[in-house]
Amino acid sequence: MVGIVGYGVYIPRYRIKTEEIARVWGEDGEKLARGLGVFEKSVPGPDEDVATISVEAARNAVKYARIDPRDIGAIYVGSESHPYAVKPTGTIVAEAIECSTDITCADYEFACKAGTAAIQTCMGLVESGMIKLGLAIGADTAQGRPGDALEYSAAAGGAAYIIGKENVVATIEATASFTTDTPDFWRREGEDFPSHGARFTGEPAYFRHVGAATRLLLDKTDTTIADYDYFVFHMPNGKFPVSMGRQLKIPKEKLEDSLVVRQIGNTYSGSSMIGLARVLDRAEPGQKIFMTSYGSGAGSDAFVFRVEDAILERRGEVPTVDDYIARKTYIDYSTYAKYRRKIKALA
Repeated sequence: MVGIVGYGVYIPRYRIKTEEIARVWGEDGEKLARGLGVFEKSVPGPDEDVATISVEAARNAVKYARIDPRDIGAIYVGSESHPYAVKPTGTIVAEAIECSTDITCADYEFACKAGTAAIQTCMGLVESGMIKLGLAIGADTAQGRPGDALEYSAAAGGAAYIIGKENVVATIEATASFTTDTPDFWRREGEDFPSHGARFTGEPAYFRHVGAATRLLLDKTDTTIADYDYFVFHMPNGKFPVSMGRQLKIPKEKLEDSLVVRQIGNTYSGSSMIGLARVLDRAEPGQKIFMTSYGSGAGSDAFVFRVEDAILERRGEVPTVDDYIARKTYIDYSTYAKYRRKIKALA
């Protein structure tokens, strides 16, 4: 069966505390900061974007997998903040990690689930025999309008997964998707910041789709919550995935290890994929992981993973998620505004 041959992450060093953002916006900001369950978030440096984040995550994945990058036959980069409107991020990644030119490549967009859609595409290509290995990446330098609720959570980071059939560290046993036209979050061409439907993004959007995709795959695999050791959900903030867990009656300890949003914020396309990586950093052979992503617009992809023995011998090859979380330098709001080009005169 198809599975994960290697994976890697990258999270920028810079951090800003949500209380520092709240300090700038006063009492309303303090209420937002308290309610989201995010304590600090990652911030890309002035020389970092989705291309650089994707390259670093991909290099870690290749090293972890112990493969020749020339065996990679497809690269798909999922993001809603690609550095170019017309020029693929994937070709930059392919060149940087020294892939062959005999490769198919494309950039994906589906809000925060574009990276998991890339995993499904790589699964299909590997299963069909068209390629030996596929590289799926979810990465973002998320945007948030100054003073908006998104500013307290929109972060930067990414994860890369190499999908193949040989020497897998986690088998992908099943996947399912649930998709509707639900306009909860959007950004038109040329706009700097996204818009959202405020509370509408919760019940009819996130909770409906994540819940439906999760139940769909549980039914498809004839399994229950008790059959899994870990759960990973998309993390737009610190409250939604925990609430989703309560709705599905998931024991808190099965979700806790994935909740990186508290320390690094919402990395959009990287969110559930970094959460999965943190679980893989800790999981033991034979354990099963259930992951459900979410992308506004709207849809969810759900996956079942079974951890294999090979995961033990690969550990220590590359930095873990916790290594990147611990590597941090705090900045104040003025530096943050400069780095994120919120001050247009300095852009």
